[in-house]
Amino acid sequence: MISPPQLRHLDVAGRRIAYRLRDGASPTLVFLPGYASDMEGTKALALDALAERRGLAMLRFDYSGTGSSGGRFEDGTVALWLEEALAAVDQLTKGAMVLVGSSMGGWLALHLALLRPDRVRALVGIAAAPDFTDWGFTPEQKARLQADGRIEEPDPYGPEPSVFTRALWESGQQLLLLGGEIAVDCPVRLLHGERDGEVPLDIAFRTMRALRSADVQLNVVKGGGHRLSEPHEIDTILRTVAALVEPAP
Repeated sequence: MISPPQLRHLDVAGRRIAYRLRDGASPTLVFLPGYASDMEGTKALALDALAERRGLAMLRFDYSGTGSSGGRFEDGTVALWLEEALAAVDQLTKGAMVLVGSSMGGWLALHLALLRPDRVRALVGIAAAPDFTDWGFTPEQKARLQADGRIEEPDPYGPEPSVFTRALWESGQQLLLLGGEIAVDCPVRLLHGERDGEVPLDIAFRTMRALRSADVQLNVVKGGGHRLSEPHEIDTILRTVAALVEPAP
């Protein structure tokens, strides 16, 4: 039975950020959730179990306004959540890291790798969604965001609508990556579902091509959707991460 690390909180510019930190060996696994997701999801828990089995350190946390963290979700922006992620890795971890980012978390992981290149040993993007504020909204939705300050869209995974704000969109537009080279040189593994209805498979190919690293692999999961949370999909994620944390021969 996996015993989760204690729930703790970190103050980031007055925002109360919840996290769980597992002690262990280097490199530290760092999990970055997707938009409106938290650190208690299937993928995060499976990675924590892997860390426990391998004796590795692992950090997972909730962005402000989500999960066990304080604040209102609608006050969050891509820049604020990146600030929280950077504070968490700087204040709570030391040494080498392997970043694992899911959906929007993959976008934030790429920025962390740019900001802390000496610490990031490798990066795994699970249905990574860099630049989703750019390609993820129709012109009509962008117009409504500008006019009304927010939009609500049906959530395919739950009864409550997904909320997007103008501040979130504007923040994301300042952090776009796919328009040029992404100056990340560490090994990168991208896992993407063939039938991802949220993040088009083309985004994975664009990310692969934009990365400067010579060691980039894209694994397209046949029949996979956006969540990649089926048992065989989780196994693919764990095998990918395990291969990156094993010591070199």
